[in-house]
Amino acid sequence: MKFAVIQTGGKQYKVSKDSVVSVEKMKGEYKVGDKISFDKVLLVDDGKNTTIGTPYIKEASVEAELVQIGRTRKVMVVKYKQKSRYLKRNGHRQPFFKVKILDIK
Repeated sequence: MKFAVIQTGGKQYKVSKDSVVSVEKMKGEYKVGDKISFDKVLLVDDGKNTTIGTPYIKEASVEAELVQIGRTRKVMVVKYKQKSRYLKRNGHRQPFFKVKILDIK
């Protein structure tokens, strides 16, 4: 089974054809159904041969389709100091793109 390791949003993801991966939100205007190309491919394995980039493979790319745009569950950030009446609460929801991998080239 063919798979690749791509880098986007400062993170690395192992992807294969028809897999759905949740990645960091990317800059630019995107809407559901758009085609996205990842060109920062670190590794490609087709079952027989493994190609490793230094740091990227120049001719390789991964084609994907944007399936969903959303935000993750809320993470609560609490700062507290005892005996000093200090309490700060803050919430954060990280945006994400859910993409379906169409092809590894």
